Amino acid sequence: MGSSSSITYTNAVESAETVDVSTIEYIGNLRRSNFPNDFIFGAGSSSYQVEGAAHQGGKGPSIWDTYTDQHPERIRDGSNADITIDQYHRYKEDVEIARDQNLDSYRFSISWPRILPKGKLSGGINQDGIDYYNNLINELLAKGLQPFVTLFHWDLPQALEDEYGGFLSSQIIDDFQDYANLCFKEFGKRVKYWVTINEPWFFSNGGYALGTVAPGRCSEPTCLGGNSGTEPYIVTHNQILAHAKAVQVYKTKYQADQKGQIGITLVTNWFMPLGDNSIPDKKAAERALDFQFGWFMEPLTTGDYSKSMRAIVKNRLPTFTELQSREVIGSYDFIGLNYYSSSYINHAPPQDNAKPSFTTDPMGNTSFEKNGIPLGPRAASVWIYVYPKGLRDLLLHIKDKYDNPPIYIHENGMNEFNDPTLSVEESLLDTYRIDYFYRHFYYIHSAIKSGANVKGHFSWSLFDSYEWFAGYTVRFGLNFVDYTDGLKRHPKLSAQWYKNFLKRV
Repeated sequence: MGSSSSITYTNAVESAETVDVSTIEYIGNLRRSNFPNDFIFGAGSSSYQVEGAAHQGGKGPSIWDTYTDQHPERIRDGSNADITIDQYHRYKEDVEIARDQNLDSYRFSISWPRILPKGKLSGGINQDGIDYYNNLINELLAKGLQPFVTLFHWDLPQALEDEYGGFLSSQIIDDFQDYANLCFKEFGKRVKYWVTINEPWFFSNGGYALGTVAPGRCSEPTCLGGNSGTEPYIVTHNQILAHAKAVQVYKTKYQADQKGQIGITLVTNWFMPLGDNSIPDKKAAERALDFQFGWFMEPLTTGDYSKSMRAIVKNRLPTFTELQSREVIGSYDFIGLNYYSSSYINHAPPQDNAKPSFTTDPMGNTSFEKNGIPLGPRAASVWIYVYPKGLRDLLLHIKDKYDNPPIYIHENGMNEFNDPTLSVEESLLDTYRIDYFYRHFYYIHSAIKSGANVKGHFSWSLFDSYEWFAGYTVRFGLNFVDYTDGLKRHPKLSAQWYKNFLKRV
């Protein structure tokens, strides 16, 4: 690197400051050209977090619309995403920003209730929703960006939640299959990368074990009904089966003609035993992976859940029929991987009288420090401690255990607190995010050199936006969104650095 060229950005008072790129680059040779020629660099978002227009264009309500409207006390700042950053109306501006920042791809999700307001084909197709995504896809392609499209990023149609409990019912499988088929038919000739479900672990754990996200279910009286010992497993089982059906539809009806790829995006920490020489802690680390990443990856590769899950969860864990196992095995062309942090873990069997819960079934306590020393710097969220080496270790684990599938890192990033006392100019100075990405790129590159089949990296996220139960209290974006001044977009220093990193030379 070591370039002496400069970049400019415009601050809130319309004056330009010049930043010497060499002051935000790192000593060393790592640059875009060190990665394979076909390696995709992009950034991501999700429909509920960025679109807004919650009650416009024929869109039906999602469970997140209902959750935030009826239970604002469950959101840190009591907010919702009715408007958020208004990408529904500003998509052309946002695509131009992505193009200007040298991205190869923009990862976004389709809002199921924007396409099917009642969740089902029988409830009618919303042409305005179809038109919106057609326009977004066409705009991306016109600007030279590859659409990377997720079908389900947690905003389930409320109509299906009301009718049969959403993913608690196996009825969801056919409705998801129909929805996926509609999307493949309408958009598939231009979309070459499909993701069925984003982070099914988070949807099951947060929504049905902890109750911290929609639909807010768990065993505790503070939740909106539920059973933390059974519902997370039922919801995951139905997510896996719905995923497999959507993949089957794509592969049998569309893939030969459309020539795209399809996968699922999983999230996990890398887990390390708290005690260096503790066999119980080592086994706890293995179990933790089984209960987060392996919960999905084992069925996708073996047709069943892991032995450790079967031994612990027993009859609370659903079973696959022989036909279902055959449909699930190999139901991916690639695996999306979301990685933010790593954890230490020690063996911690549940108390004798404790109610069964997914939260205690893995029999481990996680920690982000050892002997009083944290894994790394903490981001705004308590679950993100910066530990880039964990990503390399995770990638090599997947390579060795799961026959080295193609991997797209679909989410990787850190956040800062939304500090209203800072000026816009001050808010753009996110040098810590530059460090975060550079060091993660270093370890991704190291994993590739060691044989890991990594095909791309998507920063989370392209813009600051609504952050689920944290509302607008934290910011993940490469680009700052000014919530107090017409949602103006401003590139943070990290966006300028990333733009320079992504130059093709």
